[in-house]
Amino acid sequence: MAQSRIEIFEQMLAGDPANTAVLFGLAKEYEKAGDETKLIATLERYLAASDDEGNAYGMLARAYERSKQTEKARASYQRGIDVATAHGHPGMAEEYRQILESEF
Repeated sequence: MAQSRIEIFEQMLAGDPANTAVLFGLAKEYEKAGDETKLIATLERYLAASDDEGNAYGMLARAYERSKQTEKARASYQRGIDVATAHGHPGMAEEYRQILESEF
């Protein structure tokens, strides 16, 4: 039986737990699978270890929204705005600002 992409990423991560690229890849697979609990846990772990430029904060905020965790979603969008601005991504920051203004 062929391994799932999630299993492959999990094995890679077991061999190199500090590899943030693998963590982010695993998060993307959890997002595709609709596993909000594992997605949130993996993104929080990724963000604790990585200098993200904003994208992961948006993913995390949307996962919190889908999980009906509104305050955590708001905080993630706000952090995404701050980080995206600091990394020179004004378009991403503006997208998150508009979401905050329109949905919350």
